[in-house]
Amino acid sequence: MQPRNSRLNSSALRGAVDLAAVKAAGEAAQKAEQARVERARQAAAAEASGIAPDQPAYQLVIDVTEDTFETEVVQRSTEVPVVIDFWAEWCGPCKQLSPILEGLAEEYAGRFVLAKIDVDANQLIAQQFGIQGIPAVMAVVAGQLVPLFQGAESAANVRKVLDQLILVAEQRFGVAGGAVAPGEAPAAAPQRPEDPALSAAHDALDAGDLGGAIQAYRNVLAEQPGNTEAKLGLAQAELLQRIEGLDLQAVRTAAAADLKNVEIQLQAADLDLVGGHVEDAFGRLVDTVGRTAGEDRDTARLRLLELFEVIGPEDPRVVAARTALARVLF
Repeated sequence: MQPRNSRLNSSALRGAVDLAAVKAAGEAAQKAEQARVERARQAAAAEASGIAPDQPAYQLVIDVTEDTFETEVVQRSTEVPVVIDFWAEWCGPCKQLSPILEGLAEEYAGRFVLAKIDVDANQLIAQQFGIQGIPAVMAVVAGQLVPLFQGAESAANVRKVLDQLILVAEQRFGVAGGAVAPGEAPAAAPQRPEDPALSAAHDALDAGDLGGAIQAYRNVLAEQPGNTEAKLGLAQAELLQRIEGLDLQAVRTAAAADLKNVEIQLQAADLDLVGGHVEDAFGRLVDTVGRTAGEDRDTARLRLLELFEVIGPEDPRVVAARTALARVLF
């Protein structure tokens, strides 16, 4: 979102990254945990009564289109990992891989759902995911993209990838296999209270108290070093603090005129990212790393890693930029 004038403030960041997305992921994880609690209760009751638990009341392999993507992939991913098979009728390797994925979907019996997307019929989705070749396999967990692999793989290798995906889904996102059908609400379970220290940090950030937010997020991380939400909040608050008082047009003009000025390039990259130009921000810093050496190069590299934290490691733009960074470094 661009500001009305050439200056940016905390509200401008919402166009590129929003803490609401992180909060939504947390709510999705909480919802998934509620579903797990209910499934465990039902399984225990079924075992005690000698009755086999019900099988999933939904398809394990589904064809997804642009019209059904939101419901079948994004919404469903809050309950169960959704593995996406990007394929096309003319693709030979796809015809080798797709039966393997479909067979494993049945074998895993609800621990993940396989969404098949024909790239020819759904070109917009393929473009949004940055698909360069098929077959390509990705996953969506709690609304977050998790790239898996590209090209045909053996059943054994695919099984290893799926096992790792399910483990990550359970540990990091709180999403476990065995989802309820779309529209079916899980039974209520006790909700985990929100961390008051984290809430205070969010409130400070929303109020524009960047110094207070930074300190609050650091306090949370001192107690919980692995808190993903606090890491993202801290990265956002520090980004906003860095751009305070910067003039958008002046910085961009100076950056275009002096490509060797690392500090100006860092400022321009920060402003690019806040303005929603994520690829431009990453590309600018990758180029800066490539044309510098010594302390300047390390400074640019570290800033790029900080911006990766703001966007999130699973974002395909971050994945692509990491590859580009590796090329210029090595």
